[in-house]
Amino acid sequence: MSLNSYTEKKVCIITTDGRNLVGTLAAHDYTTNLVLKNTVERVIRSPDDGEPSAEVPLGLYIVRGENVCLVGLVDEALDASINWTEVKGAAIGTTKH
Repeated sequence: MSLNSYTEKKVCIITTDGRNLVGTLAAHDYTTNLVLKNTVERVIRSPDDGEPSAEVPLGLYIVRGENVCLVGLVDEALDASINWTEVKGAAIGTTKH
């Protein structure tokens, strides 16, 4: 499947090391190198962690294709309705090769 239909849309990227990045897909190439704009990294804390979860602004961001595990479209209305500082969860973990 081509990422062309995702260009200029809000996407969620899960990386091979378990990071959660959300931003607007600005560009991509045939090796799945991605350029995101208005990117934030969502750092979801575990339920037993007293710290709130966070969205760390990254701005213009490049993800190398070898680090991409998943690319998905974001439901913007649903996404905007969630207070991401209150979300808790377990770490996804890393991908093994």
